[in-house]
Amino acid sequence: MNNERFFGRMRPLCMVISGLCASTAYAAVATPAVLQASASSQPALMHAKLWSTGHSPNDYLVSEKLDGVRAFWDGQVLRFRSGLPIAAPAWFTAALPATALDGELWLGRGRFDELSGTVRRQTPVDADWRRVQYMIFDLPGAAGGFSERAQRIAALLAQVNQPWLQAVPQQTVPDANALNQWLKQTAQAGGEGLVLHRANALWSPGRSDALLKLKLQPDAEARVVAHLPGKGKHAGRLGALLLELPDGQRFALGTGFTDAQRESPPPLGAVVTYRYRNHTPKGLPKFASFVRVRED
Repeated sequence: MNNERFFGRMRPLCMVISGLCASTAYAAVATPAVLQASASSQPALMHAKLWSTGHSPNDYLVSEKLDGVRAFWDGQVLRFRSGLPIAAPAWFTAALPATALDGELWLGRGRFDELSGTVRRQTPVDADWRRVQYMIFDLPGAAGGFSERAQRIAALLAQVNQPWLQAVPQQTVPDANALNQWLKQTAQAGGEGLVLHRANALWSPGRSDALLKLKLQPDAEARVVAHLPGKGKHAGRLGALLLELPDGQRFALGTGFTDAQRESPPPLGAVVTYRYRNHTPKGLPKFASFVRVRED
């Protein structure tokens, strides 16, 4: 199936949700004070589980999984998902509405390292931030199903009218074959994968069955508890990270590192992302490879 035929089978969100226009009145969706996080606490956000291959995507709205840095706007402060503030320029945050937003800071496919360098600086570089987009995919604490929240996002951002503040496009997909084709096309173009959000799902914090991610190779996160010394060509530097999973199990991660990362490995306590193929009978990842340190 060619791209034109494939994408013609997917209906844009504006066709799924009728009655949307830029002048739609926007009702308050969350009380910012309820959602604010201190510098040491994580904001209450939804987190994705893994999509089960072969299931029907008919009840979901689907979007590309952006390779960016997740950013939570509580109505007053822009934060990493850890709760730590992001040092964005004043003009960037001044334009944001007094409404809680959840999204990704993004430069484009394959530009994560460049983006990370921009948003982690304690003194923001204005010229670098002028290239950053804030891509919104949810309204934390808002009422209604996800399709309703997506409608409100579109209306709200139309009122704000900033070119760098955009809604993540949401589409319906007719069947599992079309979903897999879209996934392959996205990966071939340098994208990370897809996100599926059940259209009627209410917002709820934590890991959710209503929010699912789909990649050609799944990934997960674990915490660094030790640096294991290298041998042979890696003698005198990092050989592997000893990682601890959320259930307390530990495993060594020894592949996927650059020479620079072996010379200066992620610190103890850092949370890292790794890719893997499947699991052992005990639940440990097989063929795991380091991806990056999670941005907090």
